[in-house]
Amino acid sequence: MNELFRWNELADQPHNVASKKERFRSHWKHARSYLHLLRINLPLLIPGLSLYRKIRRKMYRRSFPLNGAVGVAVTPRESKEAEIFPYLEELGVKNVLVRFGSWEREKIGQYEGFLSRLHRQGYSVLVALLQNRYDVLEPARWQQFLRLAFERLSPYATHFELGHAWNRTKWGLWSFQEYLELARPAPALAEEYGVKLVGPAVIDFEFHLYPAVLREIKFDVISSLLYVDRTGAPENAQWGWTLEKKLALLRAIIDLTPCQQQPCWITEFNWPLKGMEPYSPAPGRPCVSLEDQANYLVRYFVLGLASGLVERIYWWQLAARGYGLIDPLVSPWEIRPSFRALRTLQKFLDGSTFLGREFHRRAWIFHFERGRERLAVVWTKKGGFDYKFNRPVSQVFDRDGEVLDFKGESVKIEARPKYVFFKASSL
Repeated sequence: MNELFRWNELADQPHNVASKKERFRSHWKHARSYLHLLRINLPLLIPGLSLYRKIRRKMYRRSFPLNGAVGVAVTPRESKEAEIFPYLEELGVKNVLVRFGSWEREKIGQYEGFLSRLHRQGYSVLVALLQNRYDVLEPARWQQFLRLAFERLSPYATHFELGHAWNRTKWGLWSFQEYLELARPAPALAEEYGVKLVGPAVIDFEFHLYPAVLREIKFDVISSLLYVDRTGAPENAQWGWTLEKKLALLRAIIDLTPCQQQPCWITEFNWPLKGMEPYSPAPGRPCVSLEDQANYLVRYFVLGLASGLVERIYWWQLAARGYGLIDPLVSPWEIRPSFRALRTLQKFLDGSTFLGREFHRRAWIFHFERGRERLAVVWTKKGGFDYKFNRPVSQVFDRDGEVLDFKGESVKIEARPKYVFFKASSL
């Protein structure tokens, strides 16, 4: 393989430069690493499933506050950085993730300026540090990149995510041992510069990788790039595992490692859009309509945050033609339904307290309290029906924040989420 790394600027991810034959040969070469993973995970099987069941029984049944739980990723696009800030302000989200690739080190001044502006405007910044194959082959190169990032960006960012989606070969790694080689120097450097480490940034439902990494690297925050786009709606199951079941299993696995006390963040998820090739990062089956993308965004955030198992969730990303909240390739930038959906969710739920879930066979009903206000976020997986609440309704808003008509205590629940506010005197 002559070419080790090539960036796809349209989809914001690497090209798969290795052929299927080359990838198979490399996986075969690293077969011993899979046996090693089996030896690590097998003793955890029974205690892990037992803990998983305990966590599942408690999900959505305890009250807790939601403060600063929503995040969004942004990319400092050359000559268009200034355009990002008005949209961020309108969105209302104060947690921002910025990717910084090791191959972009010559742009450190641009990133430093961008993060400085975010910091001055009150945003909390998480920097995701991205690797490629050259970093594995030249460890000193990666360590120099870590030091550069911590030294120049730590005045503006408190947290740094170590590596990215390394369980996908296009990101340059072939085994978990190679990730550990990259990760081992980071804790000492992070302590030197006074920053928090986030990781291990495993993508998708491959939780068997966590024990091997977390028993050696103690992150301050445990991260997952937990996509569910290939199953369609977030309530759908993958091999029997829905989003909420996956979150419970992830927490159970984390709690069987030395990182059991650490919070968990979902640092990346989205749904790519239909008809947006070659800008889509996952063309084909995962792609959805604009309407479905906005619906699924709200439902994923609520399912994840109300579980109490995830402290923060980031959407990838604000501006991207193939999947973003905004299309930046038209002038002026085009706001999509998902932007309005996230803006409304942030407006109504940030600073609220989750009270509990009202279990129903046809609907998802989650209750929150914000000061003296009581509200519910409601939806169905598909179809709709009229539902009568046991308390007087004062207002109903649709997914995008528009006021809706209603009758008495009855509200039509549909796949498009709604926010139902109740009269204070009824509480």
